[in-house]
Amino acid sequence: MQFYSEMLRTHPRGMQIQNLDMLAECIKTCFECAQACTDCADACLAEENVKQLVRCIRLNQDCADICDATGRILSRQTEPAVEIFRSQIQSCITACDSCASECEIHAPHHEHCRICALACRMCQDSCNKLLKSLKQ
Repeated sequence: MQFYSEMLRTHPRGMQIQNLDMLAECIKTCFECAQACTDCADACLAEENVKQLVRCIRLNQDCADICDATGRILSRQTEPAVEIFRSQIQSCITACDSCASECEIHAPHHEHCRICALACRMCQDSCNKLLKSLKQ
């Protein structure tokens, strides 16, 4: 069951963003990406060549924080400031792109980086779709 959709549907004031499924999917992918980035940073720290992974670890941590914040902000439907939604979603897109690009460099040698890059690209795609729907 996707709790994001169910929780959003029960909001007493109704939805402030028209496409409930798109919003719920974006929230879900943000939280999943945050977890993947956290896990990837931890796995990078356990690698023998950790010095070569410092930038990856940093971007993992930044992306995890931004994705987590984005998911929480998008979950709040009472009196939303759409301009803040747009700005936060754009920040998430940027963080996911940077993290995915770095993880893709390490993916041939580290499976956790490959998985993290996929999670980041999925989140980036979901955020792009939601952002486009907000501009209409």
